[in-house]
Amino acid sequence: MEMHEVRTRRSADDFPRSEHLAAKIANVATDPVAVDPQTAEMVLNRIIDNAAVSAASVLRRPVTVARQQALAHRARQGAAVFGVDGGYSAEWAAWANGVAVRELDFHDTFLAAEYSHPGDNIPPLVAVAQQLGVSGADLIRGLATAYEIHIDLVKGICLHENKIDHVAHLGPSVAAGIGTMLRLDAETIYQAVGQALHLTTSTRQSRKGLISSWKAFAPAYAGKVAIEAIDRAMRGEGSPAPIWEGEDGVIAWLLGGAERVYQVPLPAPGEPKRAILDSYTKEHSAEYQSQAPIDLARRLRGRIGDLEQIATIVLHTSHHTHVVIGTGSGIRRSSIRTRRGRRSITRCPISSPSLCRTAVGTTNAPMPPSAHTAPTPSSCGTRFPPSRIRNGPADTTRPTRPIRRSGHTRRSRSKRRGDLRRAGGGRRPSAGCPAIRAAAVRQQVRRAGRRCRGTR
Repeated sequence: MEMHEVRTRRSADDFPRSEHLAAKIANVATDPVAVDPQTAEMVLNRIIDNAAVSAASVLRRPVTVARQQALAHRARQGAAVFGVDGGYSAEWAAWANGVAVRELDFHDTFLAAEYSHPGDNIPPLVAVAQQLGVSGADLIRGLATAYEIHIDLVKGICLHENKIDHVAHLGPSVAAGIGTMLRLDAETIYQAVGQALHLTTSTRQSRKGLISSWKAFAPAYAGKVAIEAIDRAMRGEGSPAPIWEGEDGVIAWLLGGAERVYQVPLPAPGEPKRAILDSYTKEHSAEYQSQAPIDLARRLRGRIGDLEQIATIVLHTSHHTHVVIGTGSGIRRSSIRTRRGRRSITRCPISSPSLCRTAVGTTNAPMPPSAHTAPTPSSCGTRFPPSRIRNGPADTTRPTRPIRRSGHTRRSRSKRRGDLRRAGGGRRPSAGCPAIRAAAVRQQVRRAGRRCRGTR
């Protein structure tokens, strides 16, 4: 793998096109390196996994809506839509099938600097292959490229720290994968990658607040846009460039800013594309950070008698998981010592016997439809009192504000702070980061100075 520095460049800078990240992606896509057998086998496994996930979601409302939209775009020589006969325009087949794959949050995943579901690349490439009669070997080559580009971008460029949704990496990877599959030239792929990124960069609000079905539609939209970008580029049209590095480009205004430098790994010329082997599938239809808590709940189920005796469940998770994936409500931070130093731990309390029963007592029962499309309390750490749950746990997708702690808890905390001040320490600084500790000491000195001035 070769590391490539990606940062903002001024329009007046000498920045040749060959140094653009989009051009380097296009070069990877046009590299005629053979797909090794292990990678080819895994591509086939993921195609099967996507088909199974789509079959499980085929009757759900968002999938039905997307399918109805696609049915209005019949084509004599088109692509297949899951669950119906006939051929349909490739971009609309990719739209319908992409929603079916994404709806249950049950296909493969990869986590690094960013999050991703690389299996979202499969529906658009399969749709184009079906419409154009592409061979299976070329489809496998294209999917190997799409997975490679998607996972390499996820390794090198963090999107969520700037509140950009992770589908921004999907548009370019689909465009690159289609370019490999159709054996297009580097210039065409370069232009398609730029347009796909330009039109699929959106905020993460689709995963926060009042979560809607767009969470399932967003990757399908990126795949549809990438197909249209390839079509437009094949007709000789250009796209904004340099799309990542331009002074008004994605990095400068949507990501880390003009001073931020990213390191993106890409295969060297002649190096096989094996990134798909770094991704993995899920056991449960839920957020990937919640896979371990679900496993723990299943193991504990046989050891717990009367579930009514459970007052609270506390999940120890990372601060990142609780705040980025969840809502950050009810947060309590502490730290533990590890071999690499101190590590922050977030305690996410859940206080609801009915939800305890859902998490621990009925895991084998069919999950309610709403549980597939919204973060569950066990994954986001939000406090849901029983009185706020309507019609049982199946209604946990209703919007709710974080519940304020009781007055007793606030008084207890205030009393503890008073005890510390009477002991002469003010608020005790954190035992972790020296900068935080120094800031706390400076704050205590300023408070002491104000008290002294007030007694003169």
